[in-house]
Amino acid sequence: MQPERIGQDIVAALRFYSRLPIPARRGEADAFAMPELDRIAYAIPLAGAGIGLVGALVLVGAVALKLPAFLAAGLAVTALVLATGAFHEDGLADTADGLGGGRDRAQRLAIMRDSRIGTYGGSALVLALLLRVAALEALVTSAGPFRAALALVAAEAASRAAGVLLLLALPSARTDGAGASFGRPSEAAGLACGLVAALLVAVILVPGFGISTAFAGLVAPLLALFAMTWISGRLIGGQTGDVAGATQQVAVIVFLLGVLIFPGR
Repeated sequence: MQPERIGQDIVAALRFYSRLPIPARRGEADAFAMPELDRIAYAIPLAGAGIGLVGALVLVGAVALKLPAFLAAGLAVTALVLATGAFHEDGLADTADGLGGGRDRAQRLAIMRDSRIGTYGGSALVLALLLRVAALEALVTSAGPFRAALALVAAEAASRAAGVLLLLALPSARTDGAGASFGRPSEAAGLACGLVAALLVAVILVPGFGISTAFAGLVAPLLALFAMTWISGRLIGGQTGDVAGATQQVAVIVFLLGVLIFPGR
């Protein structure tokens, strides 16, 4: 595969998953058109790592300015939310409202489509942000800011692969919406996405933490994927874009927790 093609696919993934100001290339007809999932699937973990780098730089910079670890972690998570336009956080809130508040499949899907946030969604959003900040603070304290930053980059890469693999694991729960329009990846595209994510986790975590931590980082998002696949399949009979976003949020949390529980050297 040509480097130019890889660069184009990473840019397409970054445009879809973030609000980063990436200018259009000369001659590009519609820079922000819906990308083809099968084409960019392998690039999604790379884009996730790029997004994670934004939070990592803020984290290291805040610690370098002698800010407390909790505040540095809070600023890093804030930077990530701003960089993505709360893309996945919105999916988490909608999923929690729908799966938690609906009595049947139809009502759950209707609630998930409602733009208003209810009690389940608000609680899930607050708890997810709190857990991400607390996990990052603990990593800064126990492993230092640079290793914590590496873990954050790896977590953002692996968690986005979990969201893509959810789309492969389940059929679409509805015929319209963001998830349906984005499509389902082929098995080959899903495998490529997972392999790139695994490679990134190994390359990023093994030098700084060791093999045991890298293994935990690989297993943790898989556990999140299996849990979200089972819950979504049982309650709405498939997946939506919101559930994929929620899967990313759950995966990034358990990834950071896995690194904390198995810190390696």
